[in-house]
Amino acid sequence: MIDRRMLLAGLVLAGCASAEPELYRMVAVPGAARSGAPGLIELRRVGVPAYLDRSQIIRAVADSRLVTLGARWGEPFSDMLTRVLAEDLMLRLPGTTVFTETGALRGEAGLILETEIQRFEAGPGPAVTLLAQLALRPPGGATRAARVLRFETPLAEPGLPALVQAMSATLGQLADAVAALAAGR
Repeated sequence: MIDRRMLLAGLVLAGCASAEPELYRMVAVPGAARSGAPGLIELRRVGVPAYLDRSQIIRAVADSRLVTLGARWGEPFSDMLTRVLAEDLMLRLPGTTVFTETGALRGEAGLILETEIQRFEAGPGPAVTLLAQLALRPPGGATRAARVLRFETPLAEPGLPALVQAMSATLGQLADAVAALAAGR
């Protein structure tokens, strides 16, 4: 009798167990190489609005309405943006090391990059939109360049893999602009 109750309890608990969530991450994408940037750039932690800094992947379905898509980011969103932007920049600036203020590496940076994301999501149309502010400055110096940049990347097809791929490509566009500024062009 006890064995039967234990078996029934186990079946009930197994029925209540939720499936593992799908995890996604953005990846660095190649871009045009630039020369003329300093050997070391410090990337400050990318600022992200609270509505984006969550584990769930979201999409805009109207100007002021967001929905979660049932999948999660594989790491905290702002950490992922900082990591991938640093990698994107190193792909575009050969000979330059980009380290993050939250990472273990330290050095005497020739430039400091500060980035504030204002918007970064898909929708309401079939594209990913990134709106960001950035500033480049030498350590202890005045801002050398400040910009507000907006990029859009169309989704290749419906679905989460295409959305994440478009977000990676859009972050790569931001890296293209930063690399051009860092190289003095």
